[in-house]
Amino acid sequence: MFYQPTVLALVALAGFANAQVSDDFESGWDETKWPIYAPDCNQGGSVTLDNTVAHSGSASMKVVGGSGGFCGHIFFGTTSVPTGGDIYVRAWVKANTALTASHVSFITMTDSGLGDNKHLRIGGQSEILMFNRETDDVTLPALSPQGIAASKALPTGDFQCLEYHLGTDGTIETWLNSESISGLQAGPNANNSNADQWESAGYKPAITGIYFGWESYSGDINTFWYDDISIGSSRVGCGATDNSGQTTTSVSEAPKTTLTTSTKAASTSAGVTTTSTASEIVPTTSVETSEPSSVSQSAVLSSTATPSSTIPDSTTSTSTSASSTPTRKCSKNKKRRNHFK
Repeated sequence: MFYQPTVLALVALAGFANAQVSDDFESGWDETKWPIYAPDCNQGGSVTLDNTVAHSGSASMKVVGGSGGFCGHIFFGTTSVPTGGDIYVRAWVKANTALTASHVSFITMTDSGLGDNKHLRIGGQSEILMFNRETDDVTLPALSPQGIAASKALPTGDFQCLEYHLGTDGTIETWLNSESISGLQAGPNANNSNADQWESAGYKPAITGIYFGWESYSGDINTFWYDDISIGSSRVGCGATDNSGQTTTSVSEAPKTTLTTSTKAASTSAGVTTTSTASEIVPTTSVETSEPSSVSQSAVLSSTATPSSTIPDSTTSTSTSASSTPTRKCSKNKKRRNHFK
């Protein structure tokens, strides 16, 4: 028999079920999992665990850029990334200062398609979000008035959900707080006139490492926080934060687990009525669960003689049916805590 706490633990993991690597940093900073990355030089930048600022829970990673220009750069990250297919990244990021006209990066990725120790970078210039290739310094979008208008600024003062998708066919998709950014799309299925120069070289990402931090090419200094990071082969989404700070996310690709419990009444020879309970765990092809900072689990309780394995098509439902008792709902929430040259 599966007890409900066991099922809840399984569901708690489902939010990151598609992730190659993920972390909310509530257990601290694992420097083996997330080592510091500062290629060529490091003059003054710092990476620390911050237990006072967080998107969920109480901890996040804090990166302070140094004053040494390019050599003030510093990142933390991982080489545990999906290979040979799609890469989806979700990170909750908080910037202390708005992006300026200067060229900066706050995510950098080693890209073997660009050459040894060359990077695909996400950052800003002209006060907007953009991608940049280290090898030819081309930007996505093009920094024309139309291209700038097709991107977005990165808000400050609070955590923002940044997501992007990189495909081996050259696909790039980007979302900020679940809204697609038209100027940050590229590839065979994109309709982005501001990506012509980007696509003209036939670029196809071949990412081998993903790193979060700060790099400036004109002396800008900034502080960034990163939380609830997920890197995997399918999109996990941002979710919706309620007033308690909990975040709920629907994950269409992760397995779904439904706990179906039936209660059977029996009478003993002493005239005492007893009950017995049976339960069944049934996987399906979709799940609605919570991540990164809340977990909800539903049980379908039926007063029938045999266990039931009926599963709704698209959502884990909460319901109770009994011929002689009122309808009641049973749920349990757990709060858990998202370059350029």
